[in-house]
Amino acid sequence: MTSIPSATISSSDGPRPIHVIGLGTATEGRSDEVKAAVVEAIKMGYRHFDTAAFYGTEKPVGEAIAEALQAGFIKSRAEVFITTKLWPNSTERHLVLPALKKSLQNLGLEYVDLYLIHWPLKINYPHIKIPVPRECVTAIDIKSVWEAMEECHDLGLTKSIGVSNFSSDKIQEILSFAKIPPAVNQVEMNPLWQQKQLNKFCKENHILLTAYSPLASFGNSWGNNSVVECNVLQDIAKSRGKTTAQISLRWLYEQGVSFIVKSFNKERMKQNLDIFDWALTQEDLNIISQIPQRKLVYLLGFVVTEPNDVTVDIDSKL
Repeated sequence: MTSIPSATISSSDGPRPIHVIGLGTATEGRSDEVKAAVVEAIKMGYRHFDTAAFYGTEKPVGEAIAEALQAGFIKSRAEVFITTKLWPNSTERHLVLPALKKSLQNLGLEYVDLYLIHWPLKINYPHIKIPVPRECVTAIDIKSVWEAMEECHDLGLTKSIGVSNFSSDKIQEILSFAKIPPAVNQVEMNPLWQQKQLNKFCKENHILLTAYSPLASFGNSWGNNSVVECNVLQDIAKSRGKTTAQISLRWLYEQGVSFIVKSFNKERMKQNLDIFDWALTQEDLNIISQIPQRKLVYLLGFVVTEPNDVTVDIDSKL
């Protein structure tokens, strides 16, 4: 079983370890495939699992944890780290706690380890699906929503709270009034969208940046092959005897962030763990730092592209 390094985040129990690599469950696959993949991942050594109300995978993730416990692959619930997220149709103060309770019911758990605001938006649309009519999207009252997130934390329903797809300006707004600051900001990040400014800001404010789409969601209908077919990364991979995916993931690890991978293929799941006993050279890092930047934000069914290395406030895209 691979030994996976950990980062540290703030929690109700004090500083808490979180594996730097987590298995994502945003998928178009069936629930039984998700459950089987999570069980297999636990057998390989994965302990960090990422889901969301929007993904529709909370139930199979919870079932997999229960099966792993029964089979003895893990000895206690505390051995796994579970993240789920608040969808924007519940980003009102009175809706946050019921939404988390519903997620816990789906997961079959008494608490999650991390609860994130999925997007800095309010959607006046009852269904958890996309696309969302643009007229249903409005600004979020972040102060009242964050106060509700803090209440969830105080009730012991989540060990840590955080955000996803938030710009530094949006986080700074939360920091101006928060009793409990965000522990994590989960955003798109990979060698083709390096998030240098946002990573620096989060480090300065003791917030762990977590990268989703580390391979540009390759293999999903909403993803593309821009990372795995990047010539720069392919050349480095060939010279090192690694896969392009491993080069991308190792680069993320060396940026001091955690990251969410999504592959249910056993061989690739193993390969994604095989990145911790070697390092990129300074020359490799210099070459990667010069890759032209292009952002792909999958927002409510629309693809938004940004050619510059800047942190974009998602609200400005609406």
